[in-house]
Amino acid sequence: MGSLFRLIIGVPGAIIVTALLFLAMAYMVRQQAELEEEREALNINITQQLQDSDLSRAKEFKRPTLDTPPPPPPAVTDPSNRPALDGVRAAVPELNTNLSIGTGFNPDRDAQPLVRIPPQYPERCMGRAKPKESVVVEFDVTPEGTTTNIRAIDTTNSCLNAAATRSVERWKYQPKIVDNKAEWRRGVQTVITFELAEP
Repeated sequence: MGSLFRLIIGVPGAIIVTALLFLAMAYMVRQQAELEEEREALNINITQQLQDSDLSRAKEFKRPTLDTPPPPPPAVTDPSNRPALDGVRAAVPELNTNLSIGTGFNPDRDAQPLVRIPPQYPERCMGRAKPKESVVVEFDVTPEGTTTNIRAIDTTNSCLNAAATRSVERWKYQPKIVDNKAEWRRGVQTVITFELAEP
């Protein structure tokens, strides 16, 4: 039932739309043809009319005179006026000294920190801690750049010693270099500061 109703409505609607489109196209074609006719009717000649020149005036023409170039500078023939090309002659001084300049590069160096991981503030120490606490830690650096023999030598709160020691265990160093060889660096001391965040 619905498809029959659509067919009854759709076919006449399609015919009407097609007829309107056809009429619109015919109108546009007619307008285009009228514009073409108007263009053909409008023909403007803008070519310039040439006039014959009068030959009697050609005899009166006088070529302009050009400025004469300046004379060349006078040539110098006096040989005493030429500069001397001999230059200055001097003897090269001899240095009889035995200097050792060196290379300017000393590869020896002390242990240098590469990675320093800050400590975690232990919650169990927060209750009796001041806003700022510190722990002085001493340790050795191996030829591989790791830390060992870590010990807290001075502290403002002993509760923080273990946290400071655990932090230093994860630090990495460039080892001490002497004569191009990595060596132990003993007795490195550093201060680790603990600060409570403002609540």
